[in-house]
Amino acid sequence: MQIKDKMNFQDFTLRAEILQAIDRAGFVEPSPVQQEAIPAILEGRDVVAQAHTGTGKTAAFGLPILNKLKINGEIEAVVIVPTRELAIQVSDEIFKFGRDLGIKTATIYGGSSYKRQLDHIEHASIIVATPGRLLDLLQGNKVGAIQINPSFIVLDEADEMLDMGFLQDIKEILSYLPSTEKQILLFSATMPPEIRDLADRFLKNPKRISITKDKMTNDNIVQSYYVVEDYERDDALIRLIDFKSPLKSIVFCRTKKEVDRLTTILTSQGFGAKGLHGDIEQRDREMIIKDFKSGRAEILIATDVASRGLDVSDVSHVFNYHIPFDTESYVHRIGRTGRAGRDGMAISIITPSELRSLQRIEKATGSKIVTKVVPNINKVKEVKMQKFAEKLANQEPTEDGNTLLAIVLKDFDEQTVIKKLASIIAEDYQIHGSDVIGKDMNDITRLMKYGSGRGGDRGDRGGRSFGSRSGGGDRGDRGGRSFGSRSGGGDRGFGNRSGGGDRGFGNREGQSENRGERDFQRDGNREERKPREFREPRGEFRPRTDRPARPERTERSEKFERSEKFGERRERRDRDRNKD
Repeated sequence: MQIKDKMNFQDFTLRAEILQAIDRAGFVEPSPVQQEAIPAILEGRDVVAQAHTGTGKTAAFGLPILNKLKINGEIEAVVIVPTRELAIQVSDEIFKFGRDLGIKTATIYGGSSYKRQLDHIEHASIIVATPGRLLDLLQGNKVGAIQINPSFIVLDEADEMLDMGFLQDIKEILSYLPSTEKQILLFSATMPPEIRDLADRFLKNPKRISITKDKMTNDNIVQSYYVVEDYERDDALIRLIDFKSPLKSIVFCRTKKEVDRLTTILTSQGFGAKGLHGDIEQRDREMIIKDFKSGRAEILIATDVASRGLDVSDVSHVFNYHIPFDTESYVHRIGRTGRAGRDGMAISIITPSELRSLQRIEKATGSKIVTKVVPNINKVKEVKMQKFAEKLANQEPTEDGNTLLAIVLKDFDEQTVIKKLASIIAEDYQIHGSDVIGKDMNDITRLMKYGSGRGGDRGDRGGRSFGSRSGGGDRGDRGGRSFGSRSGGGDRGFGNRSGGGDRGFGNREGQSENRGERDFQRDGNREERKPREFREPRGEFRPRTDRPARPERTERSEKFERSEKFGERRERRDRDRNKD
């Protein structure tokens, strides 16, 4: 199907009640995935759609399903999503579109009362559920098994459900539902082989839609990265938040502990930050998301699992405190910004050792990730003051401002008042931390040219490496040279080093001097490297126990005996000469 340049929702011949809801939502033109998916679903076809996160997939399946519902008091559609947060958001959006039709939705997820959810199912036309809880209800593990025969089954964010290990649950759910005529709609940001196999198995002659072009990420998301040492991550994040001044941002972390720690740090710096991860109670999670959506919290710090499916349209910035381990997670992370046609920024903070991983992500996504340098204090101040000057130019005088000015002018002239007010305002723009954070462009260029190091065993002598080295392995022979930051050791390094090896030039942090080969155990075998806290202090005398005891010296040492024999031979030779 050829996508029209100018198309509106009137072209789909949807119900008048649905069109009214679309007008209330402020939608004017359908997105590309909506232009292709809505007609196919209205025709009764199964659909496999691959489109970026934030391109309007919920409306792409929600609007045509609502248009085709009979509203007969039974469950007519089931939407399966990976997380509780996404279930709530999809349910709310479908309810808004179908409110004028009298449609009710039931949101089903773990951590909530079975009885309450069953009551909601009795009065609903559409179920939006996570796989685990829906499977429990179908199997009757906790309560009596529910009997439903939906006409529509939607698998939303299918690749996320695959990553979270729900693929087998999805197959079981589809096997529990009657095999009568029904439409199955599959939507995903990426299309791994397992998802394609699932579509081939359960969908009948589906309409295949791909709105990805050559890229896996949205064009309206500007992607960039900054290279720092690991110990500089916190300072770099705070500096970048100060510099970018995001209206609403999400910081992605790998672990729950990291989320809690960063939340504490940013809150102590005066930012309105909230943490979100799986250990937080469901009610608290809902309150956190509500605060973030309403603007009471400007920064959300979250793990990948907790933030999957999070739909907040006005997120301006996404920060990767650590880059994810796979491309799909990166695509889903940065897809939280640049939604609904807005521009967004995705910023990754990486160490030299993570540079290659980011380059692989850049190649896999087909997008350009721009290299940047963390700004210094003066640059941040300059930007903040410039923004204040722009705000001042647009500020209209107020009555309270005039009153305040009249009071201060009693004691000072206008020029003095202006200077004093400017000084008070400038105090709020004080930037803390090191002036220089992270690598400059020359360092990053060397890293990209010579690589960021190598890991594994060092059986042979390596080449030269500029950048960070992590993990070294056993040092059978001498390793290569490394310029930049190193972690985990090597032989020679130039630049910052952490936990280094034998020789280094530049700043060293946490380096243990270990010149030459590692210590050997006294039984002749190579000693395993012990954690730092369990190593014996260098230089401490450690007596050897495997040496045989030295025999007691005799009355004459061997050296004395040799000299005595030599003296006898010399006397004998002198006597022989005298005879001649």
